[in-house]
Amino acid sequence: MARAMFEYTLTVLQKVSFNSDLFCKELGKALKILLPYEIKELTIWLREFTANKPELFVCMNLIK
Repeated sequence: MARAMFEYTLTVLQKVSFNSDLFCKELGKALKILLPYEIKELTIWLREFTANKPELFVCMNLIK
């Protein structure tokens, strides 16, 4: 089930990426739910996803 939650998180983040406030909010929720190794995977995904979206890069502060 944990893997399903990770995949769901990626889907939600992609869908709300039009709004940086929503993106940060959903990222915060994900960080509370996901397992430590999934957070590492999410960090890698986020770096790639936000590479050409500077407005979303601000949300990376939540991970640190």
